[in-house]
Amino acid sequence: MQRKPNGPGLPEELSRRRLLQLGVAGAALLGIERASAAPDAGSGPGDRLDEVTLDELQARMASGEETSRSITQKYLDRIAQRDGRLRSVLETNPDALAQAEALDRERKAGRVRGPLHGVPVLLKDNIATKDRMHTTAGSLALVDATVPADAFLVGRLREAGAVLLGKTQLSEWANFRSTHSSSGWSGRGGQCRNPYALDRSPSGSSSGSGVAVAANLCAVAVGTETDGSIVSPASASGLVGVKPTVGLVSRSGVVPISHSQDTAGPMVRTVRESALLLDVLAARDPADVASGATGARFDVRHAAALDRGALKGARIGVARTKYFGYHPATDALAEEALKLLKAEGAVLIDPAPIATVAKLDDPELEVLLYEFKADLEAYLSKLGGPGPRSLKALIEWNQAHADQELPLFGQELFIDAEKKGPLTTPAYVKARKECLRLSRKDGIDATMSKHRLDAIVAPTQAPAWIIDWVNGDHFIGGCSTAPAVAGYPHVTVPMGQVRGLPVGLSFFGRPWSEARLLGLAYAYEQATHARKPPTFAASAALPTG
Repeated sequence: MQRKPNGPGLPEELSRRRLLQLGVAGAALLGIERASAAPDAGSGPGDRLDEVTLDELQARMASGEETSRSITQKYLDRIAQRDGRLRSVLETNPDALAQAEALDRERKAGRVRGPLHGVPVLLKDNIATKDRMHTTAGSLALVDATVPADAFLVGRLREAGAVLLGKTQLSEWANFRSTHSSSGWSGRGGQCRNPYALDRSPSGSSSGSGVAVAANLCAVAVGTETDGSIVSPASASGLVGVKPTVGLVSRSGVVPISHSQDTAGPMVRTVRESALLLDVLAARDPADVASGATGARFDVRHAAALDRGALKGARIGVARTKYFGYHPATDALAEEALKLLKAEGAVLIDPAPIATVAKLDDPELEVLLYEFKADLEAYLSKLGGPGPRSLKALIEWNQAHADQELPLFGQELFIDAEKKGPLTTPAYVKARKECLRLSRKDGIDATMSKHRLDAIVAPTQAPAWIIDWVNGDHFIGGCSTAPAVAGYPHVTVPMGQVRGLPVGLSFFGRPWSEARLLGLAYAYEQATHARKPPTFAASAALPTG
């Protein structure tokens, strides 16, 4: 969760053997980095993986130019060469090459499972994998815990022929531990950094998934969101991020914050790749009650809905209230984006405010505190091995390991959540009802019905802020909360840059409208091609002239 309004702890008690088991993050945990001030952006000069698409990877494997094994090895090499300062990957999968070789044998035998066959994919480290990798949510408390099974979405990826390349860094516990946190920091992995300017935040909580894709350490990655945790780091790293309707992608086996708002989704470089990955991830899961929601659609092929002419005649509302005005340079980019949408044939309803957005923060937090305690303890109860099995025990574990887990900020959200009662408590029931009214009935639904909209647009957020280990994040504005609380879909696509820092444009709307939103985002993307690869600069560009 991206919190609204610091150096890494060093786990000295972990043995050398344990660090090696943790994978590539081990050196980072000890503070060992490459001597250079920035990642070697020129490493692997002959591997031809910069900005490569899923279609290009499939074409190379189909022609025999590459194999899944060769591609996987090249990405493993890139992570080893480039990630020392970025700290986007917590560990690589020791079985990745074996998976790739098996998928190469399938291809040779004439079986190709789809667009992800043989493609390495990175997963946020709150998504369970029943293998030799860890699932820790970035916390040292879960390093030795074992999960009962793959997350449902991991099963979908395996069935689609994806290679599980590794686990990515995240804001610890998906950024629901402290209101003074530094996004992209975890006790297990230290501080993840933005590849466009290394002193800037990667945002969060899907920090590593965003940074790894932006830095071309993988082709595609999966993140998770409760409120902003996909779209915010995607915007900060110049990516396409898709926060689906809650229920479209299973949450089974994902470390939770809130069953009302949690979802996993794609973090990629192009809209087409987001649609291809979403087509794999989207599936009904009997174990996830949100899969049975009214109107749920699992038969839609999102990649087939992409249309270069989708903006023509589309009615798009411009949500200015609260979503504009917090950053002039971001507003300027958004105004140019609106001109382009209109030039491409969209009918702009401007303004089309969501009248209730200013009232959402307090009831949302109340709901999240109650649900976090209930949902996290249900998740912890299913784990094997050592480690805390209740929120109270987790708080005590952190206090006992404060030099490793609490060197930069505290755990006041944990403490507040632990005080909450069951989900039958009247205060929770009231807050949840208010959230639904404000975000849906009197919020997004009301605005879209009044103006007969296909989508609502707004700048996703301001450019990334400077990493601050003293005061925490400096998040000044964004548009994630209304669709997050409603459980509605939200797509961000690169809109441009401010002094070398990416900024995204958001499209959001009614539940189960991912195909329509992706179509609109695709048309905008194809008209702009606004994404630029990262430069790994030390800091943001100074103004010229």
